[in-house]
Amino acid sequence: MRYTIEARPSYSVLEVTIEPGEQVVSESGAMAWMSPNMRLQTSTRGGIMAALSRSMLTGESFFQNTYEALDTPGTVAFTPGQPGDIMAHEMAGGELLLEKDAYLASDPGVRLDSNFQGLSGLFNEGLFVLRATGTGTLFFTAYGDIEEIDLDGEYIVDNGHAVAWDASLRYTLTRARQIRSFLFSDQLLLRFSGRGKLWVQSRNPRSLANWVVPFRPVQRERRR
Repeated sequence: MRYTIEARPSYSVLEVTIEPGEQVVSESGAMAWMSPNMRLQTSTRGGIMAALSRSMLTGESFFQNTYEALDTPGTVAFTPGQPGDIMAHEMAGGELLLEKDAYLASDPGVRLDSNFQGLSGLFNEGLFVLRATGTGTLFFTAYGDIEEIDLDGEYIVDNGHAVAWDASLRYTLTRARQIRSFLFSDQLLLRFSGRGKLWVQSRNPRSLANWVVPFRPVQRERRR
């Protein structure tokens, strides 16, 4: 499999070229364009229970698409739903945890399932994330640019900026001790510790949603 990532980091597009018989898997609805010799198969990948777990707990699609080149090399392009960067990560039998909506595409040797992480801190909340295992190239996306951090110690990240991290890292969910956070409950933090890689995004979709709220059209009730 060969790939290029164009238009980085704001409106990234992943273009994959595969040889006859090779396959690439993607999130449902991620395909932007492809050559006519590509065969598409839609399935639950991993079975119905695994698909239900991904869909209900993390918001990922129930179905995933598998693309295969037939007689000649084929090309397929994938785009994420949000504007931002795409990161290629080589899996070699390890384990990577992803925030929901971060998965875009992968080699068929990469498997996805939901994973509940019991996090101490805020009202004993837990966090549902995607767990990627297996061997092959994994492509994940972010809202905005992606920064890779080599962690050896501790690091604190706003919950809306975490994208992916090595399973070797430990983490807890806490609330920022600030007046604004106490009043508006908008500052949840992930405190990471250990050694491994951590990927964060430069923009926060929750912050965008909060910014948009005052500009929403509000329908006024008619007086009788």
